[in-house]
Amino acid sequence: MAAAGPWPGLWAALWAVVAALLLLLLWRRRRAGGAGRVCVAVLGDVGRSPRMQYHALALARHGREVALLGYVRDRPHRDVLSCQNIRLVPVAELSGLRVGPKLLQYVLKVLVQSVQLLYTLLRIDQPSCILLQQNPPGLPSIAVAWVAGLWWGSKLIIDWHNYGYSIMSLTHGRSHPLVLIAKWYEKLFGRLSDYNLCVTDAMKKDLWVNFKIKAVTLYDRPASYFKETPLDLQHNLFMKLAKDYEPFRPRYYRAVSPGADRSAFTHRDGSSGSVLKARGRPALLISSTSWTGWESLLFSIVLSSPDYERFIEEGAELPALVCVITGKGPLKDYYNGLIQKLHLKHIQICTPWLEAEDYPLLLGSADLGVCLHKSSSGLDLPMKVVDMFGCCLPVCAIHFECLHELVKHNENGLIFRDSQELAKQLKMLFLDFPSLEGKLHSFRENLRESRQLRWDQSWDQTVLPLLGSRE
Repeated sequence: MAAAGPWPGLWAALWAVVAALLLLLLWRRRRAGGAGRVCVAVLGDVGRSPRMQYHALALARHGREVALLGYVRDRPHRDVLSCQNIRLVPVAELSGLRVGPKLLQYVLKVLVQSVQLLYTLLRIDQPSCILLQQNPPGLPSIAVAWVAGLWWGSKLIIDWHNYGYSIMSLTHGRSHPLVLIAKWYEKLFGRLSDYNLCVTDAMKKDLWVNFKIKAVTLYDRPASYFKETPLDLQHNLFMKLAKDYEPFRPRYYRAVSPGADRSAFTHRDGSSGSVLKARGRPALLISSTSWTGWESLLFSIVLSSPDYERFIEEGAELPALVCVITGKGPLKDYYNGLIQKLHLKHIQICTPWLEAEDYPLLLGSADLGVCLHKSSSGLDLPMKVVDMFGCCLPVCAIHFECLHELVKHNENGLIFRDSQELAKQLKMLFLDFPSLEGKLHSFRENLRESRQLRWDQSWDQTVLPLLGSRE
C-alpha cells in the first residue's frame, strides 16, 4: 500500500482547494456585497495611471465611496487627492529581491505580490465591485482580484489596456515558456470576470476571437482639464519653467534685464499688462515617453533633429524648435547623454518632469505633439495622443496597427514610420510658421470643430449601466 506514493494525498489536497473555491463561489452568489463602495485597483503606480484615476473620479461623482488601491510613488492629480469620496490605499512594494536565478526571482516576486495585494484587498471595507486595471501587470493581479471578489461577494470588472504576455514577449520572445504561461493565465482568469472593458474595438474583437471574452470598448477620452491654455496662463507656465530650463528663456537671455517679464515664447506688455506672443519665437513641440528600451529605440525626435537642421541650413524658412520630452524612466539619463552630444544650432531639447497640473497646461500651449508609442500587441491606443487632442493639439504619431482608430492621417495629424519621414513632416508643417495658413492650422481647426466626447460623458454611457445608476 505504501507504494502508492504521495499522489492520493496530492489529489485530496487539490480536491479540497476546489471544494473550498466552490463553497466561496456559492457564498458569493448568495451574499450582497458593500452597496455603494467600489475598489479601483492597479498593481502599479497610481500617479502614473490616469485612466484609473478617471475611473475613481467618475465613481465618486456618482456617489460611490472609492478605495483607490495601488503603489503610491508619483502624486496623483489634485482632484483625486481632494475628493472626499476617494481614499488612497497603498500596496506595499517589493524591492531588493536579488537571490538566485532570474526565474526564481520572478516566481518569488509574483508570490510575494500576490500575498501583498490579497492582504490589502481583504483589509478594505467590503466593496460591491472591484474594478481592476489589467495591465500592468495581469500576473498576478487578475487571479488575486478574483479571489478577493469571491471573499467579498463582489463583482469583478477588468479594464484591459494591453496584454501582459505581449509585453513579456518583447524581452523573452513569443515562444518562451513564461510568455506562454502568462497568455494561458490571462485567458483563463479573464473569463472569470463579470464584465470587461477595453480601450479599442480591435482589442474587443481580439478578446472575443482568441479568449472568448466579451468586452465593451471604453475609449480613452481627455479629462475636462485638457484644453487649450489661455495666453496669460501660458506665459505664467513658461516663466515658471524658465527658472529651471534654459529653452524657455529668451534666446538672448543675457541681454534681457533680470526683471523682464518675458520667456522664449511670450512677453507681457509693460504698459497694458497684456500677454503677447514673442516675435520670431521658436515652435514648441512636445512628446512624452516612459524611457523604456523598446519605446526609446523609436526616439525619432532625436534621430530626426539633424535632418531638420539641414533643412534650415539649406535655406528653408523654418523656425527654431524647442522639443520638450516629458516623463521618466530607466533610460532617461542614457538618452540625455545622447542629446548632449548632438550639438544642435536650431533645436533645443528639454526633458523635464512636470507636475500633474502643469502637464495639461503645457499641452494646451504647444504647437505640435509627437507620439512615439508603439503597442506590443498592436491593440491599444496611446493616451498621450488622447490628451493632446483634448487640447486641440495636432499630432505626428508613429505607425502601428490600430492607430487609425484615433489618428486620422491628414485630418487631425500625420502618421510616420521612421525618423526621415518625421523630419519631412516637420518641414511641411512648420514652413512659414507661425502663419495661420497651412496644414498645422487646419489640423487644429479640425480638432476644435470635432467636439470630442469627454471622459465623463463616455464613462456615463458605457460603465455606469454596468453598475446601476445610484447617485
